Amino acid sequence: MLEIRGLSASYGGPNVLEDVALDVARGETVAVLGANTAGKTTLLRSISGLVAKARGSIVFEGESLLGRLAHTIPALGIGHVPEGRHVFPRMSTTDNLMMGAYGDRRSRDLAARMDRVFALFPRLAERRTQMAGSMSGGEQQMVSIGRALMGNPKLMLLDEPSHGLAPIVVEELHAAIGAINKQGVSVLLVEQNAVLALSVAHRGYVLEAGHVVLSGSAQDLQADPGVRRAYLGV
Repeated sequence: MLEIRGLSASYGGPNVLEDVALDVARGETVAVLGANTAGKTTLLRSISGLVAKARGSIVFEGESLLGRLAHTIPALGIGHVPEGRHVFPRMSTTDNLMMGAYGDRRSRDLAARMDRVFALFPRLAERRTQMAGSMSGGEQQMVSIGRALMGNPKLMLLDEPSHGLAPIVVEELHAAIGAINKQGVSVLLVEQNAVLALSVAHRGYVLEAGHVVLSGSAQDLQADPGVRRAYLGV
């Protein structure tokens, strides 16, 4: 579904990513592990057309993404949940979710999409009229994920969804990511929480200083001594 080859990216200075290769197959959840400044967020931003200085090859279902305007990417079937959530604080939960379907706002199945989000996150159904800015961090993360789902994506890019959240909320998100994947949506998950990432992923990559230094099945990465020391705390 997604094939990246020779990807290098920068924001005008030194490259943040250098010669990165990565694949996501249809129906997979793929985790990208790495410390801060490893280039994980830049990887997702490159896919979404948010990094102007990117070269190499990013192909999604046969379509080249490099050079495309960022606002045209979601229509191809890619949803991006950014780090930090970025909800519209003075808009209700429902209105925030509807923004995810803005480019498809005349579709007849919007109510069904909303029901799908509420089934995944019942708490949002209870707070559908609440202003997003008054919600907890965990609830805002649910809104952000739900907003991406309203675009009916084939591939979801999740950037640090568990960051700063209470353990019980992280467990809810763990279940939600698994459920989203079982519904047929492929997932590219960027996470510092390697335990969470590898527990839901089929495969994974390790980024260090903008380079892929290791890749393999989730089970192989969980068993790798270097990964266990660096990311699993064992």
